[in-house]
Amino acid sequence: MIAETVCSAVAAAGLGIAAVTAYRKRYLSAARIAAYALVPLGLVMTGVVEWLADTAFSPTAWAGFGVLGAAWLLLASTRAVERRRGVGTRKERKEARSAQGGAVAPAASAPSLGSASRPAGKPAAGPQEDFSDIEAILKKHGI
Repeated sequence: MIAETVCSAVAAAGLGIAAVTAYRKRYLSAARIAAYALVPLGLVMTGVVEWLADTAFSPTAWAGFGVLGAAWLLLASTRAVERRRGVGTRKERKEARSAQGGAVAPAASAPSLGSASRPAGKPAAGPQEDFSDIEAILKKHGI
C-alpha cells in the first residue's frame, strides 16, 4: 500500500514538473519528463509494484535468491576448476595438442600468386614495380 502511494506521488510530482517545463516553452523536455513521470503510475496500475513489494518482504523469495546465488557460485567454481585442469586426462591432452600442431590445410598457408590473381591483359609484375609504387607514395608524402 505504501509503495503504491509513493509511486503515485512521484508520478504527480513529475507531471507537475512537466507542466512547469511546458510553461517555460520547453515542450520537448516537458514531454520527456511527463513520459518518465507516467512510468511509476503505469507500474502501480498493472500491479507490478504490489508484486515487487510482496517479493521484497517475503522470506521465501530471499531464500530463493540465496539458492540462485549458490547455484551461480557452484557453476563458476566448477568452470574455474575445469580451466585450471585443462582438457580431461593426459591422453586427451596429448591428442588435443597433436591435433592443434598440424595445419588444417598446409597448402593454404602460402599466398597464391598464380595467373588467376592478375588481370589477363597485364604481364606478371616483378618485385621492382611493387617497390616503385611504394617509393612513389613515400616521395609524394615527403618521406
